[in-house]
Amino acid sequence: MKIKLIKSPPSRFKINPSYDLDWTPIYTTKIEDGALGKGNKNGTILVSDELHPKDEQSIIDHEKVHIDQMKRGDLDYDDEAVYWKGKKYPRSKMDEGNPNLPWEKEAYDKTDDYEAL
Repeated sequence: MKIKLIKSPPSRFKINPSYDLDWTPIYTTKIEDGALGKGNKNGTILVSDELHPKDEQSIIDHEKVHIDQMKRGDLDYDDEAVYWKGKKYPRSKMDEGNPNLPWEKEAYDKTDDYEAL
């Protein structure tokens, strides 16, 4: 008995949409330490409720870079330190958010208008 394989008809639907889907959960909330935004290990982004709505996208874009850095394994943190590519940066000895920190430099370089806020 011979089995004849039949080709599937061409799909009328694209599996990959022609637009980007972004399922990043973003929450507007009060951020106690005065930061404008925070990218969390769980993939969520917190945006300060004190921001003007026109400034939110710039903060979100910046924090998405940090989310990507964590997904790549380059960035991690805990209550005591930030870890960048295996190097430990104690929080007690750093100016958090400083654009010269290596993980911040990448985020600032890839986003615009954030420093002006």
